[in-house]
Amino acid sequence: MAFVRMVAVVLLMGTLMPWLCNAYWIKTLTSALALAIAASGVAVLYGQLGLVSLCQYALLGVGGWIALRLSHGLHLPFEVCVLAAGMLSCAVGMLAGLPALRMKGLYLALVTLMMAGGFQVLVSATGFPDGGDGLLGRVSGSERLLMARPALAQSDSAYFAYVCAWLALMLALIQLHRRTKAGRSWALIRRGEAVALGAGVNILLYQTWAFGLAGMCAGVAGALLAGSVGQLDGRAFVGSESVMLFALSVVGGVYHWTGALIAGLLLRALPSLLVDFNVNGYLSMIFFGMALLHALITAQTGVAGQIQGAWKAAFTRTKNGGRRD
Repeated sequence: MAFVRMVAVVLLMGTLMPWLCNAYWIKTLTSALALAIAASGVAVLYGQLGLVSLCQYALLGVGGWIALRLSHGLHLPFEVCVLAAGMLSCAVGMLAGLPALRMKGLYLALVTLMMAGGFQVLVSATGFPDGGDGLLGRVSGSERLLMARPALAQSDSAYFAYVCAWLALMLALIQLHRRTKAGRSWALIRRGEAVALGAGVNILLYQTWAFGLAGMCAGVAGALLAGSVGQLDGRAFVGSESVMLFALSVVGGVYHWTGALIAGLLLRALPSLLVDFNVNGYLSMIFFGMALLHALITAQTGVAGQIQGAWKAAFTRTKNGGRRD
């Protein structure tokens, strides 16, 4: 029932929000939901295995690069570009996860952050494909081309609903993993590698599997983000964005699917909301810092966990006729 409710809520949001928001907010929320897909990958690694990976935003850039290159170079259908970006980013994510086989905690975080920094240097030097020839697909001396959107989602409102459908699909894929052998194996690994080995879990396989799934989420998110704006800017993929994505995923909550939605909204919608009120959007960094401190000290399940707890408490009181247990 919870699985069906999750998919229904996301699809309903894709249907209703275009009627409630103006064009500016539709574009903002589209980016927020694409980033929510990447945040769901962070939730897999940290929520299921306790692994801190700080290269998720870089993997998002990898997915965007692949989608743009395939779209401009081979003129493949948009869905094929998204799937290819997800699969190839999955492979890159598995390679990025190799240090996790020997490193944990701070050491893994530092190594993956260095990977994110390496991608920043590379993409700043080469740029994203924009319709040119050659391996890099860069245009020289002419106007940059935009990535073609899918035929059924040409308008911003239709594309928002389209991104919601992909979000529902990726969240459903993650929930299916959590309910199958992979999820049970991840839970055992988080309790301790000795426990997992005693239960016959192949730690190498399932840790690599988790990094691949997180990479796939980031790749799909990057492709959808590229389709939203038509092109990507290498200057937007600094290493600090991977840190911010991880931090806000923790704030949103890594143990419930709504946490990824909250993380995406915090990353994109909150700064835009501040600007609407003539407040500098960078002030949101102060809020993010306080929210992360609160999440780490007193609310380790994040905002999603607190909302879920409050909902259950209210339901219990209603069921008991308003009495407090």
